[in-house]
Amino acid sequence: MPSLDYAHVDVFADAPLRGNSLPVFHDAPDLDDATLLAITQELRHFEAIFLQPTGEANLVRARIFDLIEELPFAGHPLIGAAAVLQHRAAPAASGEWTFALADRWVKVRVTYGDAGYFGLLDQGAPRFLGTVADRAEIAEAFGLAADDLDHSLPLEIASTGLDYMVIPLRPDRIGTARIGSDITVLMQRHGAQFAVLLDPATREMRHWNNDGIVEDVATGSAAGVVGAYCRKHGITRPGESLVLAQGRFAGRPSQLEVTAESEGETITRILVGGRVAFVGHGTLDLLA
Repeated sequence: MPSLDYAHVDVFADAPLRGNSLPVFHDAPDLDDATLLAITQELRHFEAIFLQPTGEANLVRARIFDLIEELPFAGHPLIGAAAVLQHRAAPAASGEWTFALADRWVKVRVTYGDAGYFGLLDQGAPRFLGTVADRAEIAEAFGLAADDLDHSLPLEIASTGLDYMVIPLRPDRIGTARIGSDITVLMQRHGAQFAVLLDPATREMRHWNNDGIVEDVATGSAAGVVGAYCRKHGITRPGESLVLAQGRFAGRPSQLEVTAESEGETITRILVGGRVAFVGHGTLDLLA
């Protein structure tokens, strides 16, 4: 088995050792699913991304794994990967990269400036999948009371690639939330894959793995859904850039910038962006 080179970056971070860490395998060989998952688990980042060239300029195949399974889509790995590719191809320059995922292609625009690299991911048009009526049940799953939820806003499921239930909270309630037991079945029963908590007043969000053991520090896919939700319900104005905070409670403060483009009342495109900080690089020497 060949050695594997990777770059280590922090995404949605204005400096190293903040934001969401990521290994980018920029020229990965063909490996089976079990090996890619084992490599991701070995490195213990939230996710890892494995890239392969296609022979076409600025178009690469991408596979994304978290510590449990392969993901069809994720935000911070794509933004981080685009910055790494741009740095390798033409450092101190800007460019656009297209990623061929299992069921879609996505584009990331990388801009280089005095503060380094900024990646902007086009998540496409959002899909709104329905609302949830049982507020008490959902609140209880996060160790909250029904009165802790913002009753002026709905519990709503939306997607820009992954299906999230957006749970809006009253001010100052987000810090007390916890997942006591696995919410996978609860989410599936309501037609969602994951949940994201939102404090509309402070524009802060939180997201955990469904088992509640690990809190994510910067979730690009969830940010896209939250951006769509905020635009739909008038929290943001047309064309307004929404700056979301995440990771404070996990000790890794992050900033995610989201813009919901629209034509009239129809949201046509969600753009999620953030800075990428370069931390280091490494090589895995694997024996067959």
